[in-house]
Amino acid sequence: MARRPAPRSLWRRRLSITIKVLIALAVLAFGALLTAVYIARAQLPSFEELKSSPNGQMIRVHAVDGTVLVSIGPSYGEWLPFDRIPRIMREATIAVEDKRFYSHIGVDPIGVARSLKVRLDRGRWVQGGSTITQQLARNVFLNNQKKFGRKFREWILALAMERKFSKEQVLELYLNKVYYGGGAYGIDAASRKFFGHGANRLSLSEAAIIAGLVKAPSNYSPTADAQAAVDRAQVVLRVMAANGVISASEAADADPNAVKLAPEPKQNSVRYFTDWALPQLEMLIDETERPLEVWTTLDLNMQRAADAAVRANAPAGAQGALVSLDRDGAVRAMVGGKDYVSSIYNRATQAQRQPGSAFKLFVYLSALEAGMTPESTVVDEPITINGWSPRNSSRRYSGQVTLRTAFAYSLNTVAARLGQQVGFTTVADMARRFGITSPINTQPSMVLGTSDVRLIDMTRAFASVANKGVAVTPYGITKVTANNEVIYQQEVDRSRVLVAPYVAAQMTDLLQTAVSTGTGRAAQIGRPVAGKTGTTSSSKDGWFLGFSSGLTTGVWMGRDDAKPVGGLQGGAAPARAFSQFMTKAVASRPVEQFDTEVTLPEWQLEPDEESYFGEPDNSVFVDENGVPIAVDGVPVQDDDTYGRGIERPSPRAERPASDDYSYEQPAPAAPAPPPPQRLDQDWIDRVTGRDPYREQPRDPSREPRRDRRIQPPPPADDRPYQ
Repeated sequence: MARRPAPRSLWRRRLSITIKVLIALAVLAFGALLTAVYIARAQLPSFEELKSSPNGQMIRVHAVDGTVLVSIGPSYGEWLPFDRIPRIMREATIAVEDKRFYSHIGVDPIGVARSLKVRLDRGRWVQGGSTITQQLARNVFLNNQKKFGRKFREWILALAMERKFSKEQVLELYLNKVYYGGGAYGIDAASRKFFGHGANRLSLSEAAIIAGLVKAPSNYSPTADAQAAVDRAQVVLRVMAANGVISASEAADADPNAVKLAPEPKQNSVRYFTDWALPQLEMLIDETERPLEVWTTLDLNMQRAADAAVRANAPAGAQGALVSLDRDGAVRAMVGGKDYVSSIYNRATQAQRQPGSAFKLFVYLSALEAGMTPESTVVDEPITINGWSPRNSSRRYSGQVTLRTAFAYSLNTVAARLGQQVGFTTVADMARRFGITSPINTQPSMVLGTSDVRLIDMTRAFASVANKGVAVTPYGITKVTANNEVIYQQEVDRSRVLVAPYVAAQMTDLLQTAVSTGTGRAAQIGRPVAGKTGTTSSSKDGWFLGFSSGLTTGVWMGRDDAKPVGGLQGGAAPARAFSQFMTKAVASRPVEQFDTEVTLPEWQLEPDEESYFGEPDNSVFVDENGVPIAVDGVPVQDDDTYGRGIERPSPRAERPASDDYSYEQPAPAAPAPPPPQRLDQDWIDRVTGRDPYREQPRDPSREPRRDRRIQPPPPADDRPYQ
């Protein structure tokens, strides 16, 4: 009887099915992988497109002369083609990052296996096993998340890149785009940052240092930890020798310790300016990808002079700040403190401090706009307003003084009286009109500068006065370009008039007197200067703000904690800093005289026409030849009969009395009998209806004389009553 074959065991059947399924799945997976790779390959940018697309947005900031002030974000050097990249740089990178670069297909199975083994041995990822191609794919298209999904996409992209690009192209992209720390992308940017020269001049030791940075740029950066960078470079040299790239003697002769590093650029006061200007880009443009070139108003020579002036004059333990604006509002210099490294707080744009008597600018502007002139008189005497009694620091009072004297010597009682007369709300409105953005109180003491203000706002206000009453708005960015395309261009608005030109001219006149003979004498620079000092109670703040030759500069000094600074007054250290800076800042500018010749509006210049021509003509007539004839039997006699003729009164003397404190009113006198008529040119002009005052140019000899002399003042008073 024949034997029946034994049935196949169940487990063997299951194993066979499993193997077949796995093979089928592997075929499907391989097919899916190939499909994914070729789809990715088709979607990859071209080599030229990858060369021109940086990782992140770079912003380079230029001074007014084109000098690069600072680079923000990623920094890219010159793109080096493969044949211009030094061989030692290529070999060092391959040796330490991917020694089988020329043999794998984009993913190195041996490296992946080694990475998995280390992961199992140590319980965490230590080695990634990434090839140069994978690193390039991650840097260009992905992020650094340690997740399998991201790693799988990295493999797909690496395989696709190897199918689309040659090994030389992959290495060229890698060495020009990989991040080397310190904001430097690519070997040329890294070489320039760390060694001060281009990558085409790299030595073996320098190449080893740069190649060693890729593993951990922040840990091995020469500027962060020089010894760590040297130790890592020694590892690179040993690996290169072990791989036969260099000989043992070449590795021994290379000395990374002898490499000379480029000095780190100092974080000087320029950063105060760039920190203020760059955030404005968000409001000016909407470009977030292309690299930007930002052209600014900063003048490096003026900036250096400003930095030196603040450092040299700020008292020990005190800080200082300076802002300088050109006539159109361009910020030419900005110093926010004595040392940016120790304090990035910008006291020129962020700090709010009491301006002291510098705030009187708005008090006097209000008074001038209300009709007063520099020659108008006000009484300097004790005054009490709602229980507040300011006094002059000299504890003396001068009686009647002109506005010129009161402003030049910063008399507090006069400022208080003017504020009371024009209204404290009017003064506050004037300050807001001129660009003060911080809150302003309307208590009587506000006229002495008790409201906190910013230095840049006060400087802006003085610049608007210098600009003949036309608003000046500070700006720091003139132009922004992206790939040589202009995407923003600054346009200056000169249309907003804050006060009439004659008010600005009179204010300039007062400010010039304050520097010539008043509290601001230390600010003189050998050419016309107009300005004002400011000192707060207990000498907590010192200010000087002024302008000359089209440049307006504000200086503040004080402590950040607002404690008193011994001897600090606006007319001392701040005025000296102003003088030191402005002497250099305007040296190349032509000397400009201030236009203080005032053309008053008609309502201030003379009374209404009716006061001249609305009265009878005294019944004097002439014949057709203009010869006077007798009226009512009274003959007209010649000039010798009457002696002195009638002179036309001064227009200001004829102004009717009112509550306008702009003019002095003479005491009333008993009416005198009318003098006899006189035949002269004035009489003929009136009879014929001709008005020489309107038809002829103004004759200064016939106008009231403007006395620019100031009265003997009390000692300088630049501080409010405590």
